[in-house]
Amino acid sequence: MMGALAVGAVAGFAILAGRSRRFAAFGFALWVLAFVTAAMIFPWLFQEWGGRPLPSIVPLLIQIIMFGMGTTLGLGDFARVARMPKAAFVGVGLQYVVMPLLAAFLAWSFGFQGALAAGIILIGASPGGVASNVITYLAGGNVALSVTLTAISTMLSPFLTPLAMTVLAGTYLELDAGEMMWSIVRLIIVPIAAGFVANALLRQYSHWRDRLLPIVSMVAICLVLAILTAAARDQLLEAAAVMVVLVLLHNCGGYLLGYWGARGAGLGEAEARTVSVEVGMQNAGMAAGLAVSVLHSAPAGLAATVFATVMNVSGALLASWWRQRPVRD
Repeated sequence: MMGALAVGAVAGFAILAGRSRRFAAFGFALWVLAFVTAAMIFPWLFQEWGGRPLPSIVPLLIQIIMFGMGTTLGLGDFARVARMPKAAFVGVGLQYVVMPLLAAFLAWSFGFQGALAAGIILIGASPGGVASNVITYLAGGNVALSVTLTAISTMLSPFLTPLAMTVLAGTYLELDAGEMMWSIVRLIIVPIAAGFVANALLRQYSHWRDRLLPIVSMVAICLVLAILTAAARDQLLEAAAVMVVLVLLHNCGGYLLGYWGARGAGLGEAEARTVSVEVGMQNAGMAAGLAVSVLHSAPAGLAATVFATVMNVSGALLASWWRQRPVRD
């Protein structure tokens, strides 16, 4: 009874946040927390449906999320690289240097081993998340640049994510870079490409698309994180506090190093805020999908589960702080 009340309370706060302009940025984080809480208290609800193990549908859910992302992209999002090459190079460079190295250092410092350590590095080696675009808007950053950075880092992920994992996580688990590359193409690139084509062919239905797909994507990512939480509930209970601290250091370290790295490279304040958010917020859904389909380990997805909740809360707080300090340059 108390468990159901706890889940209901978090879901109620998520609904209220979604209806409030001031707290709307916290809405998604609260929904993630509600699903994860439900999975911790009632794990059997997210382990098997109709005799089918739910971890087996995680790849399909990731493809649905990525298809939704693809429908928001156009040729201009890629062509924009030619108009702001320095910002794009700095942003993507920091994304794939800062976060994997920081993740590997934190996993080693905290003494994690095996699948848990590989999962921490996996979230660091993933591209920027779609939520970064919303947080960039709220923070007064360059939204166009944010969309471009997310798109480019995602398109490069079949090459750079396996490379980072092979170099940094190979000592924790046996990895097949070719299998990971193909899984990223199948899970991420093909659905995004399909969404991209659908966006071009079905522009007259953009009103319905913009209302429906964000909801579908939100439900899908919440289900993915709940399924992984239920599958690795015991390990999460053992390492929850330490994992939250590690993820906070990783996430906030990404914000700081992304911002000062961009400023050090000569980018303006709006662009530096954009790079900061893009570097600090990872594609937790992709990391969760790869944990299941490539690493074949639910514990490897724990870092992605914790990161998804932490980054949305921290991102909303950072956006609120920056929103009170408008860009002047």
